[in-house]
Amino acid sequence: MIPVTAFEGMHCALFGLGGSGMATARALVAGGARVTAWDDNPDTVAKAADAGIETGDLATADWAAFDALVLAPGVPLTHPEPHWTVHKARAHAVPVIGDIELFCRQRDRIAPGAPFVAITGTNGKSTTTALIAHILREAGRDVQMGGNIGVPVLELEPPAATRIHIVEVSSYQIDLAPGLDPGIGILLNLSPDHLDRHGSMENYALVKKQLVKRADTAIIGTDDVWCASIANLLEKDGRDVTRISVATDRDAVDLSGAPALRGDHNLQNALAALHACRMLGLDDEEIMAGMASFGGLAHRMQIVAQKGKVLFVNDSKATNADAAARSLASFDAIHWIAGGLAKEGGIAPLAPLFGRIAKAYLIGEAAPAFAATLGSHVPFEIAATIDVAVRHAAADAAQSKAPEPVVLLAPAAASFDQFANFEKRGAAFTVAVEALETDAAPARAAQGGQ
Repeated sequence: MIPVTAFEGMHCALFGLGGSGMATARALVAGGARVTAWDDNPDTVAKAADAGIETGDLATADWAAFDALVLAPGVPLTHPEPHWTVHKARAHAVPVIGDIELFCRQRDRIAPGAPFVAITGTNGKSTTTALIAHILREAGRDVQMGGNIGVPVLELEPPAATRIHIVEVSSYQIDLAPGLDPGIGILLNLSPDHLDRHGSMENYALVKKQLVKRADTAIIGTDDVWCASIANLLEKDGRDVTRISVATDRDAVDLSGAPALRGDHNLQNALAALHACRMLGLDDEEIMAGMASFGGLAHRMQIVAQKGKVLFVNDSKATNADAAARSLASFDAIHWIAGGLAKEGGIAPLAPLFGRIAKAYLIGEAAPAFAATLGSHVPFEIAATIDVAVRHAAADAAQSKAPEPVVLLAPAAASFDQFANFEKRGAAFTVAVEALETDAAPARAAQGGQ
């Protein structure tokens, strides 16, 4: 835990008592702040009270007594409408912040300039965060990884001069961190996402810009116009910017020995990690050794097994066509398991990649709609469930004449018709693969995220 002594003696309202909210409340109390916590869910309020956190209905509280409102990142700050606590805070000139802001203020208080890498982007931020942390750990560095990935930032060990914090930061968290000032800020890419929470693409890009705006040095992927524009603006302001581009930097890093980093999207992740780790003092030999041993993140193009010549890849996190396109572009001779709860647009945008698909095995509610889109372009069957899809895909792939046929779960749909979340869907895929009776070679890069 990081006790937030920067707020010692202050009185903070806190709304949102999920995992990160509870961690934030505990860190504030441990640092000497008084916290009045609340949530719309009575059960989470009761759990907080049982854990010794002071609770109180913020709807009837005296807001003039509060020094800050600490908001959980999932609670709307601006769009589609500010949360009622935000209205109350603004009416009483109470600043609205989040856990990343608390981390930054505590770092400035106890270890100014301590190594701090913050990563954001529409896609790839979790993989890049885990990759950088893995490379540094393999090189023997003291690393703390968390934020929007895994461990809430305030549950990590405190900042220190030789301790490196690698923190994934979502747009929601950036919005609540006006003092965000990483030593290295990484902005990978931008495409339309979370616009219901930010109102427009312009607003979304403006929020993302804040992560790199105050960084000592910024690493920015410039293959999209939004990030290229941000890089231009920062350079005009005299900021230190390192540009990375999949289009122009293909020879900068050799990923042939890193099976978990296939595809152009992972090339961008690797380029960001390469530059960040160099800036943190690693040599290229250390960096490439870390990339080679990186196992990838669970459910994100995770190689779970190789049985005979057939590779089994779990990309359950590919919940829309854009994400699935990255997987499909990374392999050939694909036996594609797709479907679930369809999203707007379905799989029509994937038509240019249909030539890579040997056959599709469709599951869930989206199966009929996906079948209609595939039509006569791609052979398909309605498998209905993942276990059936895996058995049929594995049998067909084993008969393929391709040197390395792939059974790929990249659903291009949400999981909620059959599973609670994409993790459980990916786990079901892995269980089905493990249950196959074909001879198995040792799995390559089958470990989950670090």
